[in-house]
Amino acid sequence: MARVVRFHQHGGPEVLRIEHVEVAPPARGEVQIRVKALGLNRAEALLRAGSYIETPTFPSGLGLEAAGVVEAVGEDVTDFAPGDAVSIVPPQSMVRWPAYGELVTFPAALVVKHPPSLSWEAAAAVWMPYLTAYGALIDIAKLGPGDFVAVTAASSSVGLAAIQIANRVGATPIAVTRTSAKSDALLRAGAAHVVATAEEDLASRLQAITGQAGVRVVLDPIGGPIFEPLTAAMSRGGILIEYGGLSPAPTPFPLFSVLSKTLTLRGYLVHEITGDPVRLAAAKAFILDGLASGALAPVIAKTFAFDDIVEAHRFLESNEQFGKIVVTI
Repeated sequence: MARVVRFHQHGGPEVLRIEHVEVAPPARGEVQIRVKALGLNRAEALLRAGSYIETPTFPSGLGLEAAGVVEAVGEDVTDFAPGDAVSIVPPQSMVRWPAYGELVTFPAALVVKHPPSLSWEAAAAVWMPYLTAYGALIDIAKLGPGDFVAVTAASSSVGLAAIQIANRVGATPIAVTRTSAKSDALLRAGAAHVVATAEEDLASRLQAITGQAGVRVVLDPIGGPIFEPLTAAMSRGGILIEYGGLSPAPTPFPLFSVLSKTLTLRGYLVHEITGDPVRLAAAKAFILDGLASGALAPVIAKTFAFDDIVEAHRFLESNEQFGKIVVTI
């Protein structure tokens, strides 16, 4: 028996329960992991609330990131052995492969031996933010030296990963946040500039920063009214990559900016990377090299105990965090 987090109905954090379940041994091609730490993601709150792209079958598990020690391996698994320190690449389905538990099982293709220098907490905070940011900025947008990139929701784990990746390839990251309360922390985290949308005119400020060059790449999980000022400040041929929909307001289509600047507005899910072995291998190589060199370093906002999973989800939805929320077991 192992303790796992499940929910039996949609709702707020209070619907999460820690339950004892029997965990089957790993099947062919699978790796079973004794979890040391979990990384929390907004997607898990959306699944719990009933507003995610995936529909759970009750009782449902959840979770996309974990790090721990290999407990057992299934047939045909040759790259891992009991005792290996590993972390998990987010699966296509967290209902099929949930990570919130003391003992979890994942396909071997989604298991990674992370650098030994990483703590369990840091290892559990790597793959969702860095794969998401890498896929958008490097794989799709081909971000490089001299580019300006605007990163909205900049204090999120993905936003901070994007800032680090932009710096690593010689681009200029502009952190876009709601107020100036996190400005100093964002500058210390590597942002070249910070724009507070509740205190400044976003389009004017971006144009003042970038001059004639404009913002070539925008990474945004918000949508809503922010689309118009963002696209107004973009360069000709620029690309806006949308990977979320946090704004409850309608998202306008900025027709004039899109036409006059021949912009690309593109929806994006990290599954594009994790579901393609070739693209995933390139992403893992980039991220592991960055972790080893120190150019990439997960930012931990707060750590909770496994028994406090409900409080951890409440903090996740508070929008007060700066970086990744981690739960230790």
